[in-house]
Amino acid sequence: MSNFPPTRLPRHLAIIMDGNGRWAEQRNRPRALGHRAGVKAVQVCLEFCLSHGIQALTLFAFSSENWNRPADEVGALMKLFLRMLDSEVDELHRRGARIVFIGERRDFSDVIQEKMHRAELLTQRNRAITLNIAAGYGGRWDIVQAARSLAHDAVAGRIDPNAIDENMFRSRLALTDQPEPDLFIRTGGDLRISNFLLWQLAYTEMWFTETLWPDLDEATLRQAMADYASRERRFGLTSAQVQPGDAA
Repeated sequence: MSNFPPTRLPRHLAIIMDGNGRWAEQRNRPRALGHRAGVKAVQVCLEFCLSHGIQALTLFAFSSENWNRPADEVGALMKLFLRMLDSEVDELHRRGARIVFIGERRDFSDVIQEKMHRAELLTQRNRAITLNIAAGYGGRWDIVQAARSLAHDAVAGRIDPNAIDENMFRSRLALTDQPEPDLFIRTGGDLRISNFLLWQLAYTEMWFTETLWPDLDEATLRQAMADYASRERRFGLTSAQVQPGDAA
């Protein structure tokens, strides 16, 4: 059971899972071992979200820039990704999770693309939580593909360019059918968003921790939730407008 009032919990939690490689290096082990160790933290995070009624969880699993990492590390990540698609999807489906992949899929192998599609198809009617997995994803890519989609429709005469507004633009982005993230967490100590959900994070609360991703536990997540619950989200308004009962 949650100890947080439902109104003080994020509906949508977005996470950069950073620090896997450093976790392994600190133990004089291959970086790939850190990525495997990080799977447990994903399970901890998903369990936390399910038990606290968080509606959506978006995990930055593999960025568009990660393709530039050493070939052996990319290969190990792809093997891990394939293994997770084989071993975890049925359990996620049993627990009522809807799985959605966001990002450019064409750079993945045909086998991985097919398994992505199967996972989405299998879980599409589930409602316990939406698990968005950002793979081959970049925030700039997301914005460019949205602009390209609108440009094609404008050239074809299907839309008036003057009618394009923020709502129309947002409809062409990833996660368009979901609330934008309320809370962003980055593990590993870096203080940046690294091309993750650039549009969607416009008014998201940020929380950073030195904890490396494989060491993430419930206590760390509870700390993040407590900090989030203490914040006043104004969305450009004044405190008096957000809490009119407190105004003189």
